[in-house]
Amino acid sequence: MTVFESQSGISRINRGAQKNKILVSACLLGQPVRFDGRAKEIKHVILQRWQEQGRLLPICPEVSGGLPVPRPAAEISACSAEDVIDGRGQVLTEDGDDVTRYFLCGAQHALILCRQQKIRLAILKENSPSCGSAQVYGGSFNAKLTPGAGITSTLLRQNGIAVYNELEIDAADKYLKTLL
Repeated sequence: MTVFESQSGISRINRGAQKNKILVSACLLGQPVRFDGRAKEIKHVILQRWQEQGRLLPICPEVSGGLPVPRPAAEISACSAEDVIDGRGQVLTEDGDDVTRYFLCGAQHALILCRQQKIRLAILKENSPSCGSAQVYGGSFNAKLTPGAGITSTLLRQNGIAVYNELEIDAADKYLKTLL
């Protein structure tokens, strides 16, 4: 530990401090955990750098919540993620099975990981009912996207964690630099 004098008094810098970790959707890192048993791996120089630095903590909230791979597709049903979190909405499969509890459990698990690891940044898969950050499928299983976020993205944001999607990695990197 190094001590230096600043205008406000004595400050300490821990030069061996652990780098900020980043929560990331496991499917984006090539893990076949999506509902259809596939991955959605992306190749991005910044993501590769973070991987090499040991910053990335992969998660699939749906699997963490207890759902299998593969699993039936599910969508937030005619409400917002906030409604689901507050107990006023559901996540349903196309057959009408209520899988809300799995989505909520997975979101809670993601939040617990973020708190344990002091994570303040997440890169999550867009369009997912768990991980979407700006748009999700609309609940009618007609392949139409609607503005809104997934359950995990919403819960993380409600708890002060910045959420970006796989198309916003450059912006996420800029945000990360403000945390250093």
